[in-house]
Amino acid sequence: MLGGIFTANRSITGRWARNNLGLVIVIFFILDIVFIITLQNYYYNSVQQYMVSRLNSVSSILNRYSLDSSRNLSAEVRNTVENFSEKDRMELMAINRRGHIVITSSGFSPSTDTYMPDYETSKDEGTGYTIFTQNSGEKVMAVTYSIEPLNSEYDAVRAVVSLTEVDAQIKFLAILVTVVCLVIILMLVFSGIYFVSSIVKPIQEISLATGKFAKGDFSNRIQNDSQDEIGDLCIAINHMADELSKADEMKNEFISSVSHELRTPLTAIKGWAETLSLDHDPETMNKGIRVIVNETERLSQMVEELLDFSRMQNGRFSMQKDRMDILAELEDAILIYGEKAKRDNISLNYNAPEMLPLINGDKNRLRQVFINIIDNAIKYSNSGCTVNVEASEVDGCIQIVVEDNGCGIKASDLPRVKTKFFKANHTRRGSGIGLAVADEIITMHGGTLEVQSQENVGTTVIITLPIEQ
Repeated sequence: MLGGIFTANRSITGRWARNNLGLVIVIFFILDIVFIITLQNYYYNSVQQYMVSRLNSVSSILNRYSLDSSRNLSAEVRNTVENFSEKDRMELMAINRRGHIVITSSGFSPSTDTYMPDYETSKDEGTGYTIFTQNSGEKVMAVTYSIEPLNSEYDAVRAVVSLTEVDAQIKFLAILVTVVCLVIILMLVFSGIYFVSSIVKPIQEISLATGKFAKGDFSNRIQNDSQDEIGDLCIAINHMADELSKADEMKNEFISSVSHELRTPLTAIKGWAETLSLDHDPETMNKGIRVIVNETERLSQMVEELLDFSRMQNGRFSMQKDRMDILAELEDAILIYGEKAKRDNISLNYNAPEMLPLINGDKNRLRQVFINIIDNAIKYSNSGCTVNVEASEVDGCIQIVVEDNGCGIKASDLPRVKTKFFKANHTRRGSGIGLAVADEIITMHGGTLEVQSQENVGTTVIITLPIEQ
């Protein structure tokens, strides 16, 4: 199981296993060894201290006997050793001045050639200590305590105790600690795998989803309910998918709309060009030329909007600002569309103020905005409707209001009217980017463009621009 996970998720889980988990295992291994060594030293030191204390007691008894001239010292030594009260725990021995064990508490005949490094040490330091394994395979500890000169044949007393039970206790505790360490490591492994998987799984879903996004499929959504950074990322990507889906839909609508918008004037131009090549009647020629000119202007305006959109996307949409009279550009736009409004039986009214303060702006770009707004007002108005244009100074700003009583905009479409490629009414001509470009131009001038509308009532566009200080 673990191997499969590490193989499947080499990039994250594998690195975690190699680095963090490996480090944890090494640390626990070292701690386990240190604990076992410390535990063994503690138990062995405790045994040694106990044996030294018992030997001190024996030495004190023997010294007391040596001061009593009425007692047979040799007999007392033998009696003390052979009747040692703790012979069931350790074996007590008496060593003569030749370094031979002569008496034991067990009653067994001691070997005369036993090697006793603890006895050799006690000659110089008073106490000797050693651990060794007997011929029987039993591990024992020996402590030799040098006694004061007793004017006798005895030089030291020695205690030997088996370490079998001590080692068994140490082994039990070592196994227990090792098991605890292994349990902790396993808990860390599974908790780590769970944690890493909680990161890896959403990342895999994100990778799968973004791969589909790259292929143009925006229907997939990431399912993640985590209340953390991963959850926030999933929400952000899902939101991005929603926006990309909307943008893709608007792009398709834009392509369809532009194709239609291009086809209509081109068809008209081609048709009239063919008609004029066959019919030389002056009236027909005048009408045909007028249609060709109008349709050419539509194509030119559409191409200009597309170029502006491309510049906006590439960050190359620039302004050539200078001190300017905004009324002059507004009046030019009204003059341009005055004749068109008459042909469509639409009243275009302009409430002109005597004078307005100068502003710092790009006159060509602002004229483009006014043309677009007035053109939309006429385009989305029916015969007999009215379009009112008014300019004034309000609260230290110049405000231009274009109001019509045309078809209006649905409440659901109103928040999107300044979005690129969006067309609220597909029955009317237009690319769907003119208002987006106009809004960008006004924003770059430090102003605002607000659209207010009610379906079947009309639309009001309010442009606010700062006055030059």
